[in-house]
Amino acid sequence: MKSILLKSLTGLAVLFSLSAHAQEGIVYRSSTDFPVYGQAFQASSEHPYRRLPESLIESIREPIRNLARNSAGLYIRFRTDATDIYAKWTNTGFHMPHMTDCGTGGLDLYAFLDGEWRFVGSGFNWGKISTEHERRLVGNMEPQMREYMLYLSLYDEVKTLELGVPEGYILEQAQLESPRNERPVVMYGSSILQGGCASRPGMAFTNILARRFNVTVMNLGFSGNAKLDYEIAELMASVPSPSVFVLDYVPNAPAELITEKGEHFFRILRNAHPDVPIILVEDPQYAHTVVDQAIAEEVRSRNEAQKALFQLLLQAGEKNLYYLPAEGMTGTDGEPFVDGVHFTDLGMVRYADHIGPLLEKLL
Repeated sequence: MKSILLKSLTGLAVLFSLSAHAQEGIVYRSSTDFPVYGQAFQASSEHPYRRLPESLIESIREPIRNLARNSAGLYIRFRTDATDIYAKWTNTGFHMPHMTDCGTGGLDLYAFLDGEWRFVGSGFNWGKISTEHERRLVGNMEPQMREYMLYLSLYDEVKTLELGVPEGYILEQAQLESPRNERPVVMYGSSILQGGCASRPGMAFTNILARRFNVTVMNLGFSGNAKLDYEIAELMASVPSPSVFVLDYVPNAPAELITEKGEHFFRILRNAHPDVPIILVEDPQYAHTVVDQAIAEEVRSRNEAQKALFQLLLQAGEKNLYYLPAEGMTGTDGEPFVDGVHFTDLGMVRYADHIGPLLEKLL
């Protein structure tokens, strides 16, 4: 037993030694050298990975102000011929019990292989909550030039970020324009749209859809706070050439709020973009709606208000307006939820499959 223990300790010592030695030759470069995708505005150099401009952050409700600092849906692209890719980043160390730390505050690396984006590695800390991180995202690769996409955290703010490769390898701007950025899909919604509770950033359904249809999807999901704030509508309207607007606020909006504010929110978008398709989405049927009568009634009333808004707009002569019912959105087995409400990766894929045919048609 003593001999086995000594061998194990020796093996661990060698492993840590090799790891430390490998990182000595890593050359890091600030990710601010690379464009940020997924933002509805030009980011500031002081806060490059936020989802709302500083001018709007000063005027909007405090909960949204805080959530706007989360980097959900943002990503950078680069290319390198390196055998290993590292990242160093800082954040606030935010933690939620029903979501992985990799999803809330981690990074997610995809490589473009054989004509499609493939997940190849993620970054997060094992066994501790920290605000400073340094991880090898992927390693031991053949040294050949590849295109990469790095998704940022869903429920934390990436404050600083550096990319690293072994000394002697190239790290440069991406040449592949994928997902396409010129006509983004702009999605507004709740915590589910923000990414709760995907296991890693790339599994948020906004990011799944972006890869599936090769188009940038702007994530304007605000956990618990998709309450039809007109300031958000104005920001969405300011996007120069959107391809589709998706309004998925119903999980956070009581029926009376939809009745009160829904039409004006819609008009802000429509006045700015008369011909852009707009999709109104229903509240999902959650796992416990089959037994919890209060929740079932709440979902029913919200969806009725959303459907009434849709009918009102149609009667007013609106075109390019579409409605996505909840039926079939999450399946019928109740399995795609963490806490009965927020999606697992299974829920994220099912949502993407549900809205996918309509999005494909409109794109």
